[in-house]
Amino acid sequence: MKTTSGLFLATLAASVSAVPFNHAYGKANGEHVRPTWSPPGASSAAASEDTASSTSASTVAATSVASSIVASSAVVLAASAASPTVYMCGDSTMALGGGGTGTQGWGVYLPYSLTIPVVNDAKAGRSARSYTDENRFGAVIDTIKSGDIVIIEFGHNDGGSLTPTDNGRSDCVGAGNETCTTDAGVIVQTYPTYLTNATELMTAKGAHVIISSPTPDNTCETGTCSYTSPRFTGYGKIVVENVGSMASFIDHGTYLANQYAVLGATTVDTYYPNDHTHTSPIAADLVAGVFVKGVLCAGSSNPLYSYIKNSTDSVVGTCI
Repeated sequence: MKTTSGLFLATLAASVSAVPFNHAYGKANGEHVRPTWSPPGASSAAASEDTASSTSASTVAATSVASSIVASSAVVLAASAASPTVYMCGDSTMALGGGGTGTQGWGVYLPYSLTIPVVNDAKAGRSARSYTDENRFGAVIDTIKSGDIVIIEFGHNDGGSLTPTDNGRSDCVGAGNETCTTDAGVIVQTYPTYLTNATELMTAKGAHVIISSPTPDNTCETGTCSYTSPRFTGYGKIVVENVGSMASFIDHGTYLANQYAVLGATTVDTYYPNDHTHTSPIAADLVAGVFVKGVLCAGSSNPLYSYIKNSTDSVVGTCI
């Protein structure tokens, strides 16, 4: 992991503690107050999903040393190196820079609810399969230590067909250990297999893993808010069953869809400036907030529960 001078660390820690994020965004009265802290990458003009992180880091205004450090490394340090660290594995809906200009991933906002460090290793455009094939899970596994917590959330790029053209992201459809073979002879595994393999390697090192269902696309784009859980929600539960007590599940998609239904289509439509998948910075903060709600509602059975600053009542959403 990249090292930073003591002065920079002290500045960043002071910034994090002084400017907590307000997960009350998205309350039904519609009175949203824009954050006083500009999220890293919010003004980025990302040229593509693959370069979202580096582009957003290079275009953030150098108004403070702290925000520059966050943008360049996608790491928020909020506690000592001896503390457990949270690692986040996901796609653009979680990643720094989101899906490009005007959007942001929810992983940028999660650190403001936690008392321990967060490393956002989400990468735009990735699926459970491509994150595996690019050894991104491997890099996290090599880094983690006993007691660390890993949040894994995929699904937006895992669908689609393997034929006639394989995009390198689509998984083999199935809830078990099925395999598919592409026209090029590549053997592709299922979503549960990719995540079970990664999770078992993480828990073998003593880390706890939270499997999170994917955030939904705009559930209100037709004018009426409705949501049906994708197959990846069920697949995520299977992963947790496969792994056992060191893994847990948060139905992030349902928590967010329920809050969208409370807010209504007029408000929710403003959360998607470019398409129906990637959220604005304010919406990304809400997305992080309902994830926190899910952890709080799970209680002490969730490994992240003890490290959350917020009270259950102070975070939007309703327990499910």
